[in-house]
Amino acid sequence: MISALKNIVTQNNSLKQFIHSLIVSNYRPRLWVRLFWNPFVHTIAFSSTIRWSVRRDLFPFNAFKVGHNTIIESRVTLNNAVGDLEVGDNCVIGIGNTIIGPVEIGNDVILAQNIVISALNHNYENPEQPIVDQGVNTKKIQIKSEAWIGANVVIVPGVTIGKHSVIGAGSVVTKSVPDYHIAVGNPAKLVKRFNFGTQKWEKIHE
Repeated sequence: MISALKNIVTQNNSLKQFIHSLIVSNYRPRLWVRLFWNPFVHTIAFSSTIRWSVRRDLFPFNAFKVGHNTIIESRVTLNNAVGDLEVGDNCVIGIGNTIIGPVEIGNDVILAQNIVISALNHNYENPEQPIVDQGVNTKKIQIKSEAWIGANVVIVPGVTIGKHSVIGAGSVVTKSVPDYHIAVGNPAKLVKRFNFGTQKWEKIHE
């Protein structure tokens, strides 16, 4: 039944635009959506804390999940308009972060302040059309459990940050980082990895 309705809406552009206008206003969900729809489709663990000043650009047609004992600090922007946004258990999302889905954050992850994690890019290839009218594309970002991301880091679409890996402050991460590695710089490069044989963090020599 639901899939049949979705097909009807998808195939009728006028109906699609009308329904979109009922849900979205100036790129944000309307108040009635935030108050009366999102609570029934999004999952936020009772033990987690989301500060009142967090900007929730969250829509009911994509997932938004927050696990147990997670804290999302003040002035964070959360956006699932073009992809699911999932945050695991025992995470700390620092002040001023911007997270645009599709993004999956594992358990026990630390995000410091003013980090930008955006899985969205604007299409620009047609020079005869304004970029704003060309739509967007997305590639999921994954931050695995126990990772620590320093302040002012930028993570671009398609990147995976490995388990227990560390990203130095101010880095721009354009390539995936393996498990148990440290990466720094712009663009970020691997500088250390954990050697399970010696039980030490060792420098990577290029």
